Amino acid sequence: MTVTLADVADRAGVSPATVSRVLNGNYPVAAATRERVLRAVEELDYVPNGPASSLAAATSDLVGILVNDIADPFFGILAGAAQSAIGEHGSGRGGGEKLAVVCNTGGSPERELTYLTLLQRQRAAAVILTGGTLEDPAHLAATAAKLARLADAGTRVVLCGRPPVPGDTTATTLAFDNRTGGRLLTEHLLALGHRRIGYVAGPADRTTTRHRLEGHRAALAAAGVPEGPAVYGRYDRPSGYEATAELLRRDPALTAVVAANDTVALGVCAALRERGLSVPDDVSVAGFDDLPFALDAVPALTTVRLPLHEAGLRAGRLAMGAEATPPEGLPPVPAELVVRGSTGRPRG
Repeated sequence: MTVTLADVADRAGVSPATVSRVLNGNYPVAAATRERVLRAVEELDYVPNGPASSLAAATSDLVGILVNDIADPFFGILAGAAQSAIGEHGSGRGGGEKLAVVCNTGGSPERELTYLTLLQRQRAAAVILTGGTLEDPAHLAATAAKLARLADAGTRVVLCGRPPVPGDTTATTLAFDNRTGGRLLTEHLLALGHRRIGYVAGPADRTTTRHRLEGHRAALAAAGVPEGPAVYGRYDRPSGYEATAELLRRDPALTAVVAANDTVALGVCAALRERGLSVPDDVSVAGFDDLPFALDAVPALTTVRLPLHEAGLRAGRLAMGAEATPPEGLPPVPAELVVRGSTGRPRG
């Protein structure tokens, strides 16, 4: 059932005129009253009425691109490529380009939902959500509900680099094959002769973390090799640096470390160097994603290449309707092992 202005007024305990004043921002309203109104709007998921409104007409060229961290090259590459495709294929109301806005969530699930609500209210033409998602049933249910409302309003939704949201049948999914990537990386280390392999993982509650770790563990199980120590943390360099000390405390004889991504791998390498250990002579190190700096690291990083730029371009085309989604859905974006100088055979 459509939520009306009167419903919001009733929930907030004010008049419909007061709700209108708060939403339009054209009349002074007491702070406490404004807070009550906005809370009611959020709880009821109210969207201002009508494509005929001037607000809707002014913002129907909007496209939202949600990222966890715009400073992370992983998300920067995806967002930049998507924006390029939107500029090429998006035709605005006046024949001009769509306005692509990058929304930085900071990894906050609450902020992600807030951005989806704001984009719904602005009647965005399309929304692209990038990267993994929080594996929390309540958050996933709330996300599925938001995506359904966006789709009902005619907004195209594309998931780029994340799996489908349980319960949602509206979004186009362009997922990365993180499990295969994790398996290929560990199979490479096993083929070199490594049997004591540590793992620096990302946040424990993220889909990307789980899928990459599942691939790693599957390779170990297939080879009959016991799992080494694993430490969870953030997807940044300090996390890799801090986790290395814990890995070596648990197993000082480690001969290899798999990092959650290339940025984490840099932190691992720095921590090993500070302890007088050489990469790869003493400890091999591998990353994930094949970010631009991976080739210029010393030694260059062995990693898993994800075609981030190509995936971002495709997400932008899908969001603009320039590419159709097949009825059976899109296959996972493949991962490719890239062997460089940071991995080698263990000593002895």
